[in-house]
Amino acid sequence: MQLVAKIHRWAGGLIGLLLALLGLTGALLVWKGAWIAWTVPGIDKTITTSPLELAGVTESLIGNSSQAPNYIIFANHDVAVHTINTGSKSGYYAKSDGTVLASWDSIWGRLETFLFDIHHYFLIGDPGKTMTGIAGLLGVGFVVTGLILWWSMRKTFKFRLWPTRMTRPSIIRQHRDLGVVLAPLLFLTMLTGVMMTLQPVAALILLPFSSPAEMRAANARPEVKAGSAENADWRKIMTVAQQRFPDAHIRLASLPRKTGDPITIRMKQFDEWHSNGRTMVWFDGETGEVLGTVDALKLPQGSMIYNLVYPLHAAKIGGLVYKIAQTLTGLALTLLGSLAVWSFWFRRPKTRKPD
Repeated sequence: MQLVAKIHRWAGGLIGLLLALLGLTGALLVWKGAWIAWTVPGIDKTITTSPLELAGVTESLIGNSSQAPNYIIFANHDVAVHTINTGSKSGYYAKSDGTVLASWDSIWGRLETFLFDIHHYFLIGDPGKTMTGIAGLLGVGFVVTGLILWWSMRKTFKFRLWPTRMTRPSIIRQHRDLGVVLAPLLFLTMLTGVMMTLQPVAALILLPFSSPAEMRAANARPEVKAGSAENADWRKIMTVAQQRFPDAHIRLASLPRKTGDPITIRMKQFDEWHSNGRTMVWFDGETGEVLGTVDALKLPQGSMIYNLVYPLHAAKIGGLVYKIAQTLTGLALTLLGSLAVWSFWFRRPKTRKPD
């Protein structure tokens, strides 16, 4: 038990601030849609779902854009404005007629893009993504070891949002008791974060349900060379996509990144949790021919479980109650991580010198 306590304490002292940063940025990102609605002027809150209307929106956005869009995420009730990505660090928000309401050409251009980059990449790109995954994996370990350590002290439990005093014993008691209350949500949030950033971990967790090869094959884009999308018939594409999945909503249109790539239409069926859906229809941009489809409700069990990871992590389900719960979880992680570092480095008991 002493070894577990020592590992828990040292690991928390070393990476507590990283977890605190992930918790704070995650809590803020839960409210991304509300922030955009508050800070982007001129948003038309009428949500378009008709395939023909979305085709017109796509044509307007492509025609009025100074840069060729990589993809368009259509407005919904969470983010009530069309989001157009034009690069890894650039994009804009626009109305259905193509009017640009706000834009950015770096991660610093909008608060939400800055927070997203911190939360996912620690501002250093792909190495940062691996770091967030490792930090989350250690966070899962903290929850497990914390529960083990709490069990022997369970009779002293007393719920506290804040330590009674800023002394090391008081901080440890508050840390222990607040952590156990939020342990299920902390475990879920960090595990889902790990699964999104460390694919080998996700594959290992999902292995009892489906093999990695089976999941890759079921979600694979068709290996067919497509024609140019320069003069794509968006009305035909959107209409045919809707016909393939009549009960689904069209959520995203992705344009070819290089010659030979197809147009991708992502759709959300009623029983899908993912806000943008994982149902796919691929088109030849030149002929409008369907090259392949993926029905998210008929995927292997492992893939269907994986598709629940993002909505659980980002509070895209459960309405306001779950948003608040995830916000409190993120803020609690911020408090637990920062106070763990404070108590470890600045409130350690002084070693008594021998007489």
